[in-house]
Amino acid sequence: MEAKLLQSKLKVLGQLTQCLILPKHTCIKHVYRHSFQCVHRSSQSWCKYRYDRSWLSNNRNQLATSSVLMHQFPDRLTHHHHRDLYHLSDGPKLRKQSRLKHVPVLQSVPACTPAQQRAVSLSTKKILEASPPKIQPYLRLLRFDKPIGTYLLFWPCTWSIGLAAQAGHLPNLYLLALFGLGSFVMRGSGCIINDMWDKEIDKKVERTKTRPLASGELTPFQALVFLGGNLSVALAILLQLNWYSVFLGSASMVLVIAYPLAKRYTYWPQVVLGVTLNWGVLIAWSALKGSLEWPVLPLYTACVVYTMFYDTIYSHQDKYDDLLIGVKSTALKLGDQTKIWLTGFSSMMIGCLALTGQMCDQTWPYYTALTITGAHLAHQLYTVDLDNPDDCLKKFKSNTQLGAILFLGIVMGTLLKSKEDKHQKQT
Repeated sequence: MEAKLLQSKLKVLGQLTQCLILPKHTCIKHVYRHSFQCVHRSSQSWCKYRYDRSWLSNNRNQLATSSVLMHQFPDRLTHHHHRDLYHLSDGPKLRKQSRLKHVPVLQSVPACTPAQQRAVSLSTKKILEASPPKIQPYLRLLRFDKPIGTYLLFWPCTWSIGLAAQAGHLPNLYLLALFGLGSFVMRGSGCIINDMWDKEIDKKVERTKTRPLASGELTPFQALVFLGGNLSVALAILLQLNWYSVFLGSASMVLVIAYPLAKRYTYWPQVVLGVTLNWGVLIAWSALKGSLEWPVLPLYTACVVYTMFYDTIYSHQDKYDDLLIGVKSTALKLGDQTKIWLTGFSSMMIGCLALTGQMCDQTWPYYTALTITGAHLAHQLYTVDLDNPDDCLKKFKSNTQLGAILFLGIVMGTLLKSKEDKHQKQT
């Protein structure tokens, strides 16, 4: 049944590419059995259209013919045809964006319900699209519409704050808020530095060539000024902590600046990323304890190998482009042995987290969450298709759930510690 549906969708797209030139910023969003949905990106909003296949076929001679390029379309459709946007070329430059207005719309997309509109308003992507056009390149430079990077920076900090909390107490909410804002700002700063280093490389990679610096929307000087503003905010946040943490946090800037260069010289840039991205674990611990202590070392190690786990999966998206342009990654180094190495990374992570729990006298909720975390990693490892970029991205994004599960287990385990201590004293 799925094969027949796929064949029908390919036939629709075959008719489309033979008879219709789509204007700039236009793409196919969904293809149905008897129709397709087209999306046009204007300066204000996304305008959606749905056309009937029979109309398209009957009016073929009245429409201009053109060959339309579909970037990696057959491969993407096979793996995840119900979700992705399949971008088409701009067509002849004499065609203007008003070309769509002459195509009759047979069925409009249903309006969102109030509940859906409230949900949409919270989407970072929708916020970006609703923002003024002059601001949008700067937001995209920060990856504002892709918050997964901020979450992956923030969750390890929350683990550290939760484990360092006093027995029977909730984590320090002020520190959680401070590190949440700091994660957003430092992740954005890291993206700017990365894009400044990789401007020429990004132009050669399909996934990254539309980034503001690679596409020319922003100049390197504009990015540098914006980076200065972000780092100023980051410094203001860091100065809210004790001086030990301030000096420790300042030392991380060397790693933040150096990370983008790692992929040029080593096949293990994910190690450098892990060391850099999880520096907040050390800062959070010292902010509460005044200095680094032994339990934070296995915690930090667990976070580093965890980053190697999910970023190796993520790097498989670009392995063919990386191979052509000479960029190195663990995806290229490990090749067919990737899943074996991922098994090692995940096992080491669970082992280090178990050791951290033992050193912090954690209770059963922590180990329950750790068990669920191990199952989550095993599911990613077993089901990921490393040759499917869409599936790699899906597994990468699922780590947001993993971070929340472990944090909840840490909080519950720390709250329960005081009750167990009282019980032991009574007995």
